[in-house]
Amino acid sequence: MSLKVCKSFLKTFVALVFFSVYAWANSHHHDLNGTWKLVPTRSEFGGEPALQMGTVTINDRERNITVSRNFTYEGADQTVSYSSSIDGKENASIHEGPAFKTKAKWDGDVLKVTSMQDGIATVERFKLSGDGSMMLTVDRSGHRTETLFFQRQ
Repeated sequence: MSLKVCKSFLKTFVALVFFSVYAWANSHHHDLNGTWKLVPTRSEFGGEPALQMGTVTINDRERNITVSRNFTYEGADQTVSYSSSIDGKENASIHEGPAFKTKAKWDGDVLKVTSMQDGIATVERFKLSGDGSMMLTVDRSGHRTETLFFQRQ
């Protein structure tokens, strides 16, 4: 084989390996798609009031990511519901008014959603657990880490 043919083969081989690894890494992103129901008994709320009900819906469609969250806390005196949603291209900053910015991106098989509201940073990491449940860790400035578990609905 000539040197020119060897170089051409090597370039083709390297490109094929690169795109195969890239496709394999992204093939697991759709595993988080769907609606997930909170399992409060498995969750650790980091000293915050325990949520009784909650769902998270994730949809990654061709690098356009939607994450919707709905949570309910029922206390002795009141019931509080919280709902939020983001929808945009991966790693694009979404601004909802001057004081709120969020973005979602993949870090390997972990969907990472970073938000900034009134100077407070929140990082949510969504990933599959070994048992098929979804684990969400929430890191917020000035608070302990929350670890929430969800099962597919």
